[in-house]
Amino acid sequence: MVKLIAIYKKPEDQEKFDEHYFNTHTPLTQKIPGLRDMKVTKIVGSPMGETDYYLLCEMFYDDHESLQAAMKTDEGKASGKDVMKFAGDIVTLVIGEEVNVPSVN
Repeated sequence: MVKLIAIYKKPEDQEKFDEHYFNTHTPLTQKIPGLRDMKVTKIVGSPMGETDYYLLCEMFYDDHESLQAAMKTDEGKASGKDVMKFAGDIVTLVIGEEVNVPSVN
């Protein structure tokens, strides 16, 4: 699995951000062909207390080729354009690969 990970810093207006993110951006993103799963985590703090981060979204694809193909679709372009419009100054996008590690049990 390959993930496109979006990490958002705290927006100035969290209510306005949430409204757009969950009611406009998320439905746009969920339409991207090849997207296998999408997990959103609300950041509530850090072990050291406060954090500048607000939200993390993991978007799962089968492999790098699937991710690249998805980003070239109309739906992928629409999602990318939307995120830059409403959160371009607070989002960081990275690509990661899942790594198997021994179970903690």
